[in-house]
Order: sequence, then structure tokens, then C-alpha cells
Amino acid sequence: MSAIDDVSAVETSWSTGRVIEKELPTPDTVRLRLHVEDRLRHRPGQHYLIRLRAPDDYTAQRSYSIASDDDDPLVEFLVERLPDGEVSEFLADEAEVGDVLEVRGPIGRWFTWDVQTPALCLVGGTGVVPAVSMLRTARRLGRVDLLRVVAVGRSPDLLPYRAELAHAGATVAYSRVDTDTRPAGAPTAAEIQPLLEGVELAYVCGSARFAAYAETLLLDCGVEPQAIRVERFGPTG
Repeated sequence: MSAIDDVSAVETSWSTGRVIEKELPTPDTVRLRLHVEDRLRHRPGQHYLIRLRAPDDYTAQRSYSIASDDDDPLVEFLVERLPDGEVSEFLADEAEVGDVLEVRGPIGRWFTWDVQTPALCLVGGTGVVPAVSMLRTARRLGRVDLLRVVAVGRSPDLLPYRAELAHAGATVAYSRVDTDTRPAGAPTAAEIQPLLEGVELAYVCGSARFAAYAETLLLDCGVEPQAIRVERFGPTG
């Protein structure tokens, strides 16, 4: 069993992460790269909890997928700034390089890729983040032939990691913008079906609405329910 196989079973505890890099790649997202103390190895598809603590000891925490490859010395997150989102608004508007955050991770076993099983990622919006981690890991290990990615955004300026995804050979679709290769709109069964040849697992990540559409599309294309792994995200009460 390789190191990447072992990490999903490691018990995690709270640690700290120092913000080393921060940028706002789209109007509603913030990209953070953290140096995490006593960092554990992670699998592509895993996530961290980031916890904020107020002076009166009130805390708020949210879960964010890892965008980086395990070989990266920093842990990378792409956070969507949600209206009234206690954590996301702070990370986007107030966190600065040098700040120290409470973090716990990596977390998750089910929505992870072993870099050995042929897989398809059908992801939308900031749901592209785990697919980016999978692509980066596949590239480092020379296993890009095992991973196919379909990334969906409303428009080019709103799709995180658009250039990196396109460079890696991902199929990129925009729901509201025509391109030279396809009209605006969600992916169709005719587009997805050829990408499923030889695939054993399908990963879906995005908003609840996108995830419901993507899961139904995969089922209509003949993917067995047990082969589909879904992560939904959105505002948390």
C-alpha cells in the first residue's frame, strides 16, 4: 500500500495554518495558500475545516476542499464568498497574508481518488476544486490518462482555474456563454457519453442544483448509482 493509500485513515486534530498567499481570482472567490503546522499527507478529494474564533470565544467553521497536490509545500483552498457567510466573508475581505487560522484536516474518505481507478469528474463552479487537486496529482504521477474532467461555469471570468483546466485537457462548458466549440448550455448526454468509456468512478461536485443535474445526467448515460460520488455545497445555517 502506497503513502497516498494510507492517508485517508489518519486521525486528524486541530492545528494552525499561516496564510502565505492570498488573491481574488474572480469577484466572488478568494484563493488562499497556507503553511500548515504538523501537516499530514492528503488524498485528492479531501478537505479541511477552517475555524474562526472571536474575542468572546464564539467560533464558526466551514469545510473547504483542497486544491493542491500533496507534493505542494502549501495547502491551497479556493473559497466562494457567500452572502452572510461568516467564514467566507472573513477570508475574502479581512484575512491577510501572515494571519494564522485554525485548521483541521485532511478529512474525508469517500470522495477521494486513489490515482489508480479510471475516473470522470463532472464539476461546476467552485466545485472544480477537488478536480484540480486530482488533475495536479495525476500530472505529477504520470496518470493523466486515468482522469477526465468536465468543468462547467456560467462564463469564462467566473470559472475558477479555467486556464489550468483547459491546459490539462479538461472539457470546459459555459452555461451562459457561447464558445467556438459549443453553444451556451449545460453538458449533454451526447457530450458526456464518449468520456465515460472505461471509466469506473464518477465524481460530481458543485451546488445542490448542479449536483442534482449532473447526477441525473450520469445515470441517464448508464453510470451505475454506486459508481457516482457526489459532494454538494452551499450556504450553511
